[in-house]
Amino acid sequence: MLKKILIITMLALTTISAMASNSNVLNQQQDKVIPGHSFGILPSPPALAVDSYIMIDADTNAVLANFDENKKIHPASLTKLMTTYLVNTSIKNGTLSGQGEVIVSQKAWKTTGSTMFLEAGQKVSIENLLKGIIIVSGNDASIAIAEHIAGSEDGFAEMMNKMASILGMNDTCFFNASGMPKEGHYSTAKDLSVLSKHVIYDFPESFKLYSEKYFQYGIDRKTQKPLQRQKNRNRLLWTSPYIDGLKTGHIDETGYHLIATSKQQDRRIIVVILGAKSEQQRADDAQKLFAYGFNFFTNNKISEQQEILKEVRIWGGKDDLLKTGTLNDILVTIPKGMNDKLSISIDIFNNLEAPILENTKVGDITIKLNNKLIKTENLIALQSVEKAGWFKSMYDKIKKYLINFL
Repeated sequence: MLKKILIITMLALTTISAMASNSNVLNQQQDKVIPGHSFGILPSPPALAVDSYIMIDADTNAVLANFDENKKIHPASLTKLMTTYLVNTSIKNGTLSGQGEVIVSQKAWKTTGSTMFLEAGQKVSIENLLKGIIIVSGNDASIAIAEHIAGSEDGFAEMMNKMASILGMNDTCFFNASGMPKEGHYSTAKDLSVLSKHVIYDFPESFKLYSEKYFQYGIDRKTQKPLQRQKNRNRLLWTSPYIDGLKTGHIDETGYHLIATSKQQDRRIIVVILGAKSEQQRADDAQKLFAYGFNFFTNNKISEQQEILKEVRIWGGKDDLLKTGTLNDILVTIPKGMNDKLSISIDIFNNLEAPILENTKVGDITIKLNNKLIKTENLIALQSVEKAGWFKSMYDKIKKYLINFL
């Protein structure tokens, strides 16, 4: 046994210098500056005469512009985004059949405001009800499907609030499925931006309906001929091929609302405007924000999913080096022309020892712009490393001790 220890000690002493050198190299690699363009000049966001707004990059959640985004305001028909989200969630978890039909109640038939012209006692497919809610903002369709899923609109409102809590919409309270005026029914621009992102990415097939410009449904009672097709109230759908949603809303108490989204060159921006003075103003203001967001900001990919960012020393393992990286792509939104002000630093936990399982956090990634923190990510093990046998483990322990001692 003594002979083995002496041999291990001699081997360790001969490798100290090399290990120290390698350690210095790793430390030098911890700060990496992303090359780019010269410093950019960023103007102030457009001044909008609205009660509240927010603009976010959908891929990074970066807030590009905002004003009083946490102000609680009645969302009017923007409420229906949660209604359709719950419908799709119910279909996904199997509590609702997407091929099923709904019997229209008297309450749904009698409701006022925007409508898809349902008749009491009529059987309507889930598919058509979704189109009626999304494309023409049918209050009757919203109530009909809410009653079908939860037994009552009040019960459905409870489901809406529970889902809002799950999604992190902490300043939202729903009392109905349609967005009809009701005291205590409110949300915020920030919360609605969160919901919008889930609508877009969680159910992409349903999201496609938000770009549909027309929907025709129903029969004229007198002539028994099909009713004239209705037009989507989102004017922006006619102004740009890049705009593909999302929803409008209006009640007299809070004015004109709009959630719009635009995708250009694989980059998506979401705009939420609450309390504009007219339909035209909310559309014009959204265009101003889109121009600002796309003209003055860009996305920078720091690393790709499973990309090896760093190989680090691991002690007592069958392998000496551990490949590390990130579970997902790292993407940040920055002002254009500021790539050269972007930096990333990688900090590894001290004295990593085997065994290490794949996807275990082993450090932190810090991303700064102009030396200001903009994002942190977990550095994870991209592989598993098994514990070595006795001889290798003892050898590594002596090397680690001697390096730390020196």
